[in-house]
Amino acid sequence: MIVRNGDEATAVISPPKPPPVSVAASLRTLSIFAGSVALALVVHLIVARNEPPLEMRFYTIFLGSVLLIAVITAPAQILWARLRQFRQNLHPILTAAAFLLCLWEIITSGVRLLPLPYFPSPAKVLHSLITDRMLLFDSTWHSLLLLLSGYAFGVIAGLITGLCIGWSPPVRYWGMPLLKVVGPIPATAWIPLAMVVSPSTMFSAVALIALAVWFPVTMLTASGISNTRASYLDVARTLGAGRGYLIFRVAVPAALPNIFIGLFMGLGASFLTLVVAETVGVKSGLGWYVSWAQGWAEYGKVFAALVIMAAFFSTIMTVLFKVRDRMLVWQKGVIKW
Repeated sequence: MIVRNGDEATAVISPPKPPPVSVAASLRTLSIFAGSVALALVVHLIVARNEPPLEMRFYTIFLGSVLLIAVITAPAQILWARLRQFRQNLHPILTAAAFLLCLWEIITSGVRLLPLPYFPSPAKVLHSLITDRMLLFDSTWHSLLLLLSGYAFGVIAGLITGLCIGWSPPVRYWGMPLLKVVGPIPATAWIPLAMVVSPSTMFSAVALIALAVWFPVTMLTASGISNTRASYLDVARTLGAGRGYLIFRVAVPAALPNIFIGLFMGLGASFLTLVVAETVGVKSGLGWYVSWAQGWAEYGKVFAALVIMAAFFSTIMTVLFKVRDRMLVWQKGVIKW
């Protein structure tokens, strides 16, 4: 279906449905995945002879469990088409991960190409994850609270200032120079001043994260508001819309794609600021945990914290993607030319 709006044509296209996955293709993909896990298990059993048994036990159980689950659930793929489709999309990534774990163990515990103890094997990382799980959970919880607090304050401040700068020419005249001077300065550069001025390290960390989020959200929001099509505003004014309606029912929805870009940029900046702020002042959190473990030369715990960070940040980013897709559902299948 093609919809015309003046000189612009918009084609609304329904995304094609993926073709059904055959049983043979699904089982072939599963066998490759199971083979990669079996290879990783064999390599681990060979390498583990020279390592402490207690540190190797959890990794052996982990690989064996993954291989067992893959074999046991194979018959279900024959009967369940949705499971075949899900695994067909997921197994290539999992297979690559299994080969990567195998290579990681070979170059660390096997041939020792990377110097120990700075580069521990995946078995030692998993051992640190399990044995130090309570402290890791507590650190993750504190990092989550700190990140959400700073991100929320930064988003609120960024939306307000971006809306004012984008809508009001006088505010834009005075606000843009200040934004161009203060905004590009990395939030981490303010750490020495924040530690002196702030009443507590927690407050300073929240303020630094909020500052890191505020700049991209403000810039992208102001850009989206100021670039709202004049035709949209003229039509709304013709129908009797007031200023509040023009701002919140016309300009803000039109600026949502730009606003979400700012939210994603701010989220990335908040991750960096969070880790740096925790390493220099806050006495809890994943950044603090990494600094503490490094001080004791517990590099298995350092890598364990990095794994938690990757999963932690990836989950938050995925949630924001879901929110974006839900609010901008009208963008799906739209091609403009």
